Amino acid sequence: MTYEEIVKEAKASLCGKDAKEIDGHLAVQIDVIGEGEGAFYVEVKDGEVFVEPYEYYDRDCKLIATADVFAKLISGKLDAVLAYTTGKLRVEGDLGKALEFQKLTKAAAKEKKAAAKESKAAAKAKKK
Repeated sequence: MTYEEIVKEAKASLCGKDAKEIDGHLAVQIDVIGEGEGAFYVEVKDGEVFVEPYEYYDRDCKLIATADVFAKLISGKLDAVLAYTTGKLRVEGDLGKALEFQKLTKAAAKEKKAAAKESKAAAKAKKK
């Protein structure tokens, strides 16, 4: 997975999603290591989610993982706490804010699953 692909996937998964679970402002820098190496940030401000391909120096925390691990985190296929405790995800900075970020990824994955289920049901109804 390239850097551009992971940023695009993060934007598609997180931007425009419901961020009501996040209390206040949240700024997380994502450092992708290995294949697709690079840095980008995810910011929640006034209930809106922004993803941009820049480093964010005034961040609450930094998450460090491979592109594959991060893709699994934002898709809901990997729990952030499990990734952290098994060494697949490193966190620098405020662990509480990292847990807030996990709320955002879980909500985005839940919305994505619900949309897929609705789409599947609509396709099934159309066949009838």
